[in-house]
Amino acid sequence: MAPPRKHDTDVILDAARTLVLADGPRAASVAAIAEASGAPVGTLYHRFGNRNGVLTAAWLRALERFQAGALAAAEHPDPVEAGVEMVRAALTFGRELPDDARLLLNLRPSDLLDGGPDEDFRARLATMNAPLFEHLRRIAIGLFGRADAREIDAVSRAVVDLPYAALRHHAHAPTLPDWLDTDLPAAARTLLTSYHPHASSNGT
Repeated sequence: MAPPRKHDTDVILDAARTLVLADGPRAASVAAIAEASGAPVGTLYHRFGNRNGVLTAAWLRALERFQAGALAAAEHPDPVEAGVEMVRAALTFGRELPDDARLLLNLRPSDLLDGGPDEDFRARLATMNAPLFEHLRRIAIGLFGRADAREIDAVSRAVVDLPYAALRHHAHAPTLPDWLDTDLPAAARTLLTSYHPHASSNGT
């Protein structure tokens, strides 16, 4: 068995996240992250390359944790229930990993990274998001028989925009209100079942 890795990566990323959330992105210098995590500066440069590398890893880790729950929920065979379960998964993420949720809700990569996201970051993000977009398409087809822009938007309003707005609204509360577990899935279900493509005069 390999020996445990000294200066655990999650401890380093947790320290970077804490600095960003407490005092803003500029507070998360390599030196500050090293001091907060207890890892030598050299370890951070060796493992992540630079400040952007640490903050990229912290932000993408949060996204990966969110997507793990959302993608599992989206596997439900019924399209309405898949959407509702995705909303429940977003609430679970916000409740169980509130600091990761705050990082995703309040800061875009362009806010974090010196010079903004590079091509490698954008490619990684596109690859990570592709399965989620495919589930949105599947839900749209299952509900409406097609996945044009308007149908995708109708699904996104229910399973992406709605929980995003609710989580952001309560992001600074000590805990998410329990009643969101009832109200948000019910609202998502209403949105998913209230849209009728045939009522539109055109599909654009």
